[in-house]
Amino acid sequence: MLLQPESGRLEVRFLKRLEEMGFEPRQRGALVYLTAGAAARVLASGGGPSHFLEQVEYHGRRLAKLNLSPGDIVLALREYDTILTPLLKRRSPEEFENFHWVREQLQFYVMLALNNAYYQVREEETQAFYEMFWAELEAEGLESLLDKFLSILARFSRANAAHWFLADPRTGVLQRQATLDWESASCGALFGPTRDAISLEGREKLLREPLCFGLHRSDPSGHKAALLDSSWVNRFRSCWSIPLITGDRLAGIIQFGFSKPYEWLPREIELLTAAAERCLRAVEKAQLVVDLAERERQIRLLAERMMHVEEVERRRISRELHDQTGQDLLCIRLQMEMIEGDLPDSMRECKEKLSEAREMTERTILEIRRLIAALSPAVLEQLGLAAAIRQLINRYREMHPWRIKLQMGKMEALPKQTEVILYRLLQECFHNIAKHSQCQTVNLSLRTADGQLRLIVEDDGIGFDMQEAQQKTGSFGLAGIRERVALLGGTCEIFSRKRVKRAKAKQPGTARSGATSMKSGTRIKVDLPIREDALAFDARRQVETARRGAAELLGTTTSAGR
Repeated sequence: MLLQPESGRLEVRFLKRLEEMGFEPRQRGALVYLTAGAAARVLASGGGPSHFLEQVEYHGRRLAKLNLSPGDIVLALREYDTILTPLLKRRSPEEFENFHWVREQLQFYVMLALNNAYYQVREEETQAFYEMFWAELEAEGLESLLDKFLSILARFSRANAAHWFLADPRTGVLQRQATLDWESASCGALFGPTRDAISLEGREKLLREPLCFGLHRSDPSGHKAALLDSSWVNRFRSCWSIPLITGDRLAGIIQFGFSKPYEWLPREIELLTAAAERCLRAVEKAQLVVDLAERERQIRLLAERMMHVEEVERRRISRELHDQTGQDLLCIRLQMEMIEGDLPDSMRECKEKLSEAREMTERTILEIRRLIAALSPAVLEQLGLAAAIRQLINRYREMHPWRIKLQMGKMEALPKQTEVILYRLLQECFHNIAKHSQCQTVNLSLRTADGQLRLIVEDDGIGFDMQEAQQKTGSFGLAGIRERVALLGGTCEIFSRKRVKRAKAKQPGTARSGATSMKSGTRIKVDLPIREDALAFDARRQVETARRGAAELLGTTTSAGR
């Protein structure tokens, strides 16, 4: 009660002294609520010490957002003590020591409340950046990223609604990309061309600066023209606008709507500006990822188309070899055989040369048949993948002294494209083994389970250096395998260990010889998903083919009947 009558005059003197010390008006207005005179007013109005400390904590958070350091607050409160001490000595000298002790205790609790207030503000800022960091890591795409960032920033600024606009880099037109509205409990991302496309219409210079403005008619700032959502005028009282700048271009705008007049403070401006810059960088990276994914999709479509064209061309060449070259060679062989039979025994030398030419022709026919089978195996089209693999294995068994072990259980239905690519993978694997491995045994495992296909091909050959093979130019065997697997969305693991030759110790009476460690060879493991949509497409194509065949047969029968 001693300070209550003097609190007004003390406050006036304190505010004047703060002004002389260079404190800003908003800082002076908050510091007044931390003094002993403010505590006296709270107690005189019937409040308890806890009410005063709540007041200190509230204004402490405000001072933290006004970028006033704790040291400056201590300096200001000491200045208040300088004004207060002579008054206490004059009004009640006999109780001065007691008042001094009470004042020290009060200052202690004030500092605790201020420390808590500053901690809360810094914790909120740290939490916002922490959440943005994880949002950037966990976002599944640009849509999810914008949604998460907008929610984090709106919650930090305690906004009732928020919009995220991005500018088209070619036209500069703003489009609303994400929106959040706590009042209607809706939060979502709106992507692609929308009706919310907004032209800057000469407002770009205004929107390039962080703005805080009221939405009522009497707002003196003149910034109301910066509002991008006209419906907010009837719903909210104030708006914050944060620009997204990249280089010298306005890349976007984030705007927050508040249901009450809500000015922002320097610390909030700094954090939101820094957060907006980080958001923009994250969005640009996410957009690059989206663009890259789209380019990869286009490249894969092109690769798929090229592989389809390759298979069509293989079938065309094999048909021409079979129908034209193969038949011509058969006729040549037959004519040579007939001529050889018609020649008299006196022309034995001529008959021998003709017999050699006929045998060479027969070998050429066999080679052409091998080429035809390699180009477009008919068994793959007619009997399926399992039969084609067995035929391929038998062919290589005839050409090479390998022990080939095949493990293949009951296979699930596979899309036609998967069967073709898998067959080509095996062809490439066997070709590489024949060309480089010098192996004795080849193990082949093929199985399907839970919508996945796994192929393992391993040999006990000389192996190769993986790093050297990857750096080697002009060799596309392994790259081709990986590309075919990637085309189907699968994974490919290649492991190889080179065979190391170790020299044996020279024994008396024996020549020096070399020994080879047997733990060598190459292992290729391929995992491919079995796509249900591809199976459905194949089924539809088979149905359509059957329908066309039935229609052609029906048309032929009808014509014959007529």
